[in-house]
This record gives sequence, C-alpha cells and structure tokens, in this order.
Amino acid sequence: MNFIFISPNFPKSYYLFCEALKNNGVRTLGIGEDSLVQLSPACRDSLDDYYQVQSLEDYNQVFKAVAFFSYKYGKIDWVESNNEYWLTQDAKLRTDFNIQTGVQYNDIRPYKFKSEMKKYYKKANVVTARHHLVSTLDKAKEFILQVGYPVIVKPDSGVGASTTYKLSNEKEVMKFFKNIPSYQVIMEEYIEGEIISYDGICDANSNIIYETAHQFPNSIMDIVNEKKEIFYYSYKHVPSDLKEIGQRVIRAFDVKSRFFHCEYFRLLHDKEGIGKKGDLVALEVNMRPPGGYTPDMMNFASDISVYQIWANMICFNEGQFDPEHRPYVCVYYGRRDEINHKLSHSDVLKKYKDHLCMCERMPEIFQEAMGNQMYTARFETTKQALNFIHQLQQ
Repeated sequence: MNFIFISPNFPKSYYLFCEALKNNGVRTLGIGEDSLVQLSPACRDSLDDYYQVQSLEDYNQVFKAVAFFSYKYGKIDWVESNNEYWLTQDAKLRTDFNIQTGVQYNDIRPYKFKSEMKKYYKKANVVTARHHLVSTLDKAKEFILQVGYPVIVKPDSGVGASTTYKLSNEKEVMKFFKNIPSYQVIMEEYIEGEIISYDGICDANSNIIYETAHQFPNSIMDIVNEKKEIFYYSYKHVPSDLKEIGQRVIRAFDVKSRFFHCEYFRLLHDKEGIGKKGDLVALEVNMRPPGGYTPDMMNFASDISVYQIWANMICFNEGQFDPEHRPYVCVYYGRRDEINHKLSHSDVLKKYKDHLCMCERMPEIFQEAMGNQMYTARFETTKQALNFIHQLQQ
C-alpha cells in the first residue's frame, strides 16, 4: 500500500500517524514544506520517502509531488493530511489521481461549509441554531427580528474562532456591515450552552470503532476574542444522549474511514424553538482529529494509541481495544503569558509531577486559541481534574 501523508511534521505529533502505518507494513510517503534535514529524526524514520515543496498552498507543487510518487512507486492508495486546513486540497488530489479511498472534491462541501452541515443534521433529526447566509443589511435585520439579539457571525467555511463575533445590538450590526468580509458569512442565533465534543474514528462502513468525549467549559470565541485561558477535559464515559446523537450524525454525513470531531451545545437554559435545559444542539462537524494535542490526550486517558487504531482501520478496517477502558480523566490547560498566576510554572511542575503527561510551549500558530504554555495532566476522577483546573486558574 502506498500512502501519501500531507505535512507529516505539523502538528509535530502527526508523524505518529505515519509511524503507525509503517508498523502495518505500509509504504509511507510524506509531502511538506520543510527540508528532510529539518524534520525530526522520529519523523524521518516514520517515512519511506519525502518530497519537499516550497508551499503547500500551491496546488500545482503538491500535484507534482503526488505525480512523482505515483511515477516512482505506482498507484497511490491513500492521500490524507488529517488536517482541517488541507481537507479541500486532499479531496482534489484524490479526485485528480482517481484515489477512491476518501472524500472526493465534489463531496467535500458538507465537511467544510457550516450552512451545508445543517442539511445533514436535519437528516439525522438533530436540532441546530437557526441561520442566515449574510447578504444585505435589511435581510440580516429580518433574521434578527425572528431570533433576537445577540447573533453570531462567522465564516461559512473556516477554521478556528479568530473571525467569529457576537453582535449584541443594532449599533454592532451596523459596524459589522460597514466592514463586511469578502467571503461568505453565516449569521446564527446565539445558543447559551457548554460545548461538548464527540470524537472518534469510523471504519469504511461508517461504524464507529473508537469514541470519546470532551467538555469545553469556555467559549472558544471568547477565548480568542477576549484572550482568556483555555481548559478542557475528557469524559470517563460518553454520555448516552451524546453517543446516540453522535452516531446518527456520523451516519447522516456518511463518514467513512476517518477521524471525526463533532461539537455540540448542551443548553444551560430552556430556549424556545430549540430545546429544554440539558438538551444537545449541534454546532458543527470537523472530519479530522480534534485540534492541538487532543489525540495525545485520548492516549493518556485510556493508555492506548489512537494513531495505531487509525492505522489499523486504514489497513484492516477494524479497531482492537476496549471502548469503555478510560481509567483517567485527561485535562488540557493553556496559560497566557500576560496573566500572573499564583502557581508559577515551576510550582505546577513540582505539585503535579506525578500527573503531568505533556508540558511545553505551544507553537505560535496555536497560541491564539490554545494559550502560550500548555499543561496536559491526567487524574483518576473528574473532581481531581477540576481541582487541577481551579488551581491553575488562580
């Protein structure tokens, strides 16, 4: 099997996908912007061959890299990046090279456009926030008249929360329309709720072979826009309603042979036309692993390798693990440099040395959403995990 992995060196742990494939006898071929000598030794060892391009943004360069590997090694069986940013390019490469083991270019819209996602949520009988594709000020006002203030505006297709805003009154709406972006914007009614993610891997038949869930007490939008600190943690047991809805959504989207990261609101209050307090409301789907080092958190929580589970799915269409084996609650906490803390960095290392699994500076590209200094720790109970969060907040 010839597997091309786009950008195996970023995020830095993504070489582990290639390493897991190689464990299964797959020929692993990498394409990236760094030179071979710039790759870490572990990343180099995970690859059978590597092709450097000047820019992954230049489709022609990446196309030539795939063509070179195809000429050198024969038919390419898979192309994948497991990265939201490259999903569309991955799909185009598959279509152009007739690689059928993944989403094709003409089928990628439901994975990328928030307005398209809502059609599939409806198919799964899952509630979503009412929305409006922004065009004119008058039509926006008509929509707001229906749903009330505040409303959320964000790119219909986009990654992250740096261009997501809450508009709370007419003055803010007018200001937004004076500087309206050139790209398509979606406007949604505001949903007040905690964010829960349903994360996992499904096989070629849309069967979920690995699943877990994470709790995000803070709004990513507020974290980015207000420079708050971020923390989130894993569940020991996936809530039954999240499991049931999550599985329906995966089947409605016809997800095959992929990681998935699906986000939901759990309502904090009754909301007319949406649901009762505690109900789940769909936010969006991301057909790739959850961001940052969350895959590593999955490993720490269950003493497994999701990289190997994914590779086994690719090679054998199966998963081999106990789905209920989650002995730990794993926590991510991202601190901001500009905030003074009661516990210094050295204090955290000393106090939680038996619990810390990862501790490092975040890459600059992640710092806006994920903080400057990250700590990942695991605990036997949720109560202990929440106390860890509380201590780092002080």
